[in-house]
Amino acid sequence: MANDQEMTVEERLAKAKKPGQDAMKMHPYYGGKIEVVPKACVRSFDDFSVWYSPGVAEPCKDIAANPEKVYEHTWKWNTVAVVSDGTRVLGLGDIGPEAAMPVMEGKGMLFKYLGGVDCVPICLDTKDPDKIIETVRLIAPSFGGINLEDISNPKCFDILDELRRDCKIPVWHDDQQGTATVEVAGAINAMKLVGKKLEDANITVIGAGAASIAIARLLLATGFKPEHMCMCDSKGILNQARKDVEGSFKQKWEICQKTNGAGKTGGMKEAFEGADIVIAASKPGPGTIPPEYVDLMADDPVIFATANPIPEIWPWEAKEHGCKIFATGRSDFPNQVNNSMGFPAIFRGVLDVRAKTITDEMCIAAARSLAASAEKKGISPDYIVPTMSETDVFIDEAVAVGAKAQEQGVARLKLSKQEMHDRAEFMIKRSRNLTAQMMKDGFIKEYVE
Repeated sequence: MANDQEMTVEERLAKAKKPGQDAMKMHPYYGGKIEVVPKACVRSFDDFSVWYSPGVAEPCKDIAANPEKVYEHTWKWNTVAVVSDGTRVLGLGDIGPEAAMPVMEGKGMLFKYLGGVDCVPICLDTKDPDKIIETVRLIAPSFGGINLEDISNPKCFDILDELRRDCKIPVWHDDQQGTATVEVAGAINAMKLVGKKLEDANITVIGAGAASIAIARLLLATGFKPEHMCMCDSKGILNQARKDVEGSFKQKWEICQKTNGAGKTGGMKEAFEGADIVIAASKPGPGTIPPEYVDLMADDPVIFATANPIPEIWPWEAKEHGCKIFATGRSDFPNQVNNSMGFPAIFRGVLDVRAKTITDEMCIAAARSLAASAEKKGISPDYIVPTMSETDVFIDEAVAVGAKAQEQGVARLKLSKQEMHDRAEFMIKRSRNLTAQMMKDGFIKEYVE
């Protein structure tokens, strides 16, 4: 097949559809993507008297006397739960807990392979926020962190806020904080490439869900100015006249109050006018963003179209209308500004210092680390953030997060940057080498069509 520049539209569409076609073959072939295996030695059956009864009583008593010892005796130090109710899965919407499982398993696979973090997918058969909160509270003792995933808004905000207040371990919502972290990293480098300062750039956010609101919050904390930001939901541009939002969606109303210094009204078309960068986290395409809207943007326009599984506008459509830098959430296009570059390393850093929470400052530290790693290699219109193949990037990101956690006083352990680097490097490389060895030995069979 020809390279991307030489492909016809039909060839590009066929390429874009192939991952889904392959997924329908490979998921049933493997019967799931992750499993639980022993990591302690079994020299003989006598060892079970150590790992189970009677020997196991001693670490149990040690933990009872000093609860923090649970991090030394069990998997808690390196294990997270990814929890979803299946109400907002990718761009598919409310498809239920069973249908959400392939995504949560995939999340677990990325946690392990990219961050060396063990992960348990937990899909809940309830949409009740109070039940979700109570369930997570009850299972929290078994884990070192909780990753909330694919929970619809606005309830996801309240669920996160309440669990962060109550739990003794870090709880975060990856659709909010994880997505925002990588988008910010991409935005930092995109603005460098087009020669625009963050504080001068006009930024438009299309969509006003969990991801978009978190993206906006983190962008503003990084240097973008609220008066230069415009956000647009399905009913139009957010502004102080949007009384339909007041009293019904606290986070949206805050955006109405502090952004849109230009006083824009109207819909998506008006939101595009004069924008230096557009970040869309809205309805999956194709056709969500009309290509001609790109013509309304400022010189050297930048577009992040991050809806999954199909971006709001195809990259070739945007580039035909002058888009300088284009990014998506997909791994099969250049510039994947997807949370996969965030959560594995962020949790690696969090777990290594036993952080009690994940702050916005820790996310910004991760974003700046990602941006710096790409800049060190050499940023270009097709390379504004690192890729999953760059192991060292995840190590550096984990160190940045762990260092910021210690600086903010939310870490239980104090480690030097070298100690954090060595821990992260060992865990990440161990995971990748383990997968490679299992494939070599036939425990993971290669899929062949």
